[in-house]
Order: sequence, then structure tokens, then C-alpha cells
Amino acid sequence: MQKTPQTRRSLLTSTALAVGLMMGGLVTAQAQTEIKLGHVGAPGSLFAKSAEEFAKRANAKLGSKAKVVVFGSSQLGGDSEMVQKLKLGTIDLSLPSSVMSSQSDLFGIFELPYLVQDRAHMQRIEKEVVWPSLVPEAEKKGLKIIAIWENGYRHITNNKKPIKVPSDLKGIKLRVPEGKWRVRMFQDYGANPSPMKFSELFTALQTGVMDAQENPFTQIYSSKLHEVQKYLSLSGHVYSPAYLTAGAKKWSGLPADVRKILEETAKETQGFVYQTAEAEDKDLLDKIKKAGVQVNDVDKKAFVEASKQIYSDFGSEVTGAKALIDKANSLR
Repeated sequence: MQKTPQTRRSLLTSTALAVGLMMGGLVTAQAQTEIKLGHVGAPGSLFAKSAEEFAKRANAKLGSKAKVVVFGSSQLGGDSEMVQKLKLGTIDLSLPSSVMSSQSDLFGIFELPYLVQDRAHMQRIEKEVVWPSLVPEAEKKGLKIIAIWENGYRHITNNKKPIKVPSDLKGIKLRVPEGKWRVRMFQDYGANPSPMKFSELFTALQTGVMDAQENPFTQIYSSKLHEVQKYLSLSGHVYSPAYLTAGAKKWSGLPADVRKILEETAKETQGFVYQTAEAEDKDLLDKIKKAGVQVNDVDKKAFVEASKQIYSDFGSEVTGAKALIDKANSLR
């Protein structure tokens, strides 16, 4: 069939429109900023649920301005690596927890046993201690905390025996997060603690490189640690916040409207985080029991007594720590 001049003009117009639409789409895609959020949690963990909820809410508000993309399961590195990547600007957001005490010793206040009574107490501590005293310390290290979420109450699991009093930990090889005050605490209890990346923990327990570990239920269950541990002792020895954190330099380079949406959404998401964590506390414990793990209570008075030295050391060795401890205790 012979093409008439009119047909050719129509084809050229259609082609030009198609190319224009394609180029427009490419420009839009290129213009949209990708905001990488990394965390160490496995699928189904509180970290994963929190990050995904935040991304969903933020992306609904951001539209074409930017898109939060979540990378869980240590895909972007362990906690320490991701903190360094925040400073370098190679990732945008991460969700560190205990590792923050390696950035500033004052964050070690959350390494102190039985400091946080419950989530309501934690919210008072957040307002009176975290924002005025800890957040500025993070900023000195090039880190911008935009919200306080949760890792949870930590409990001890092991393959040797039920842990009822601190002396039961004597000689047990116990993995702890990267942060010296948790190491010091478990040394005081008589254990043999070693810092290790969370991503390496399952294999270390499976092979016997480590006998024990301590984590909230959400991390224990989602990472299947209960499959390689025989005993769970309900110590609840430490409550760990999680800090949604950006690198200060890269954060300041984001458009002001994007920063505003991210910061407001991060703080709004805290309610979801706390509600989810509270609901999971009983549910996950039941699941761990059903999996065959032997569960026992501990003598908390004995643990509190054995914790006096770490309070004394932290209060005397870290400038400004005693005032923060006193403030947190006054908010009970």
C-alpha cells in the first residue's frame, strides 16, 4: 500500500509523540531522587516492618520528588558499615541501634540494664534525654537522627543451660552488638562476650563459635535464631531504641520539602512501631515456645544487683553520663 503525504505526516507525528513521551519519562525517572534506607533486620522483623511502613507513607507524600527504597537483611552492610556509609554519603538512611554507643559514649545509657521501665517511660526519656542531649552528640559525628523507633527488650538465648542468675553465664561465649558497654556489662555478669555483626550470628550459633546471644524477640524469631538455640531466658535486661538516621552532609543537600516530608513521616511512624512491637511481644514468645525452645524467667533482682558496677563505671568514665542517668530515673 502506497503511503500518501498525509499518512507519512501522521506517522512522523506519532513517532515524534512516542519519542517525546519516552524522553519525558526518562527525564522524570532521572529527576526522581532515590533515598536508600538500609537496616540489618530480616524479613518480618520489627526493623523491616517499620522501614517498609515509613517508606509507604513517605512515598505517598513525596510523589515524583523522591522515592524511599528499603534494603534489609544487611544488604548495605552491617550496622557499623552503614553508619560509615551515611557519613560518606553512599547511602541516605539507616536504622542503627546499640552501635550508636560506638559513635558517642553517651548513647551507652541504653546499654545500662533495667534503665527503661516501659515504652511510656521511654517516650519521656526520648523527650527529656535523647533529643536535647544525645541527638546533638550524633550531629558532632556527622549523623542526623530524624526519629526514634524501637529495637526492643533484649533477652538471652543459649545452647548450654537455662540462665536464671548472672553467675549462670560464667564462661559462656555470648555474641553482643558492636559497642563496648554491652561487652562490659556481660563481663560483669561473668560471660565471655564478643562483638559480632548480626548477619554472622546465625552461623556462629549453628557452628558453636558462639554459645549464646541476646536480642529482642523480633530479631530472634525473624532471623530464626530459635532454630539454633535451646534456651530462652526472659531477662529483659536492656531496652534498645533504634534511630532513623541520615548522614548530616547528604541530608542537608536534599531539597527542603523532601527533608520536611521525611522527618515528619519518620516521627509519625513511631506510633506504628510501638503498636507493632507491643502486639508482637506475646505473639512471638508463643511462637518461640511452640518451636521447642525451653523458656524460663530470671531472678531480676540478682541481675539488678550485678549491674551496679556498670552504672558506676558509666557514670564516672563518661562526661555528663551521671546527669543523664539521674534524669532518666527521675522520669519513672
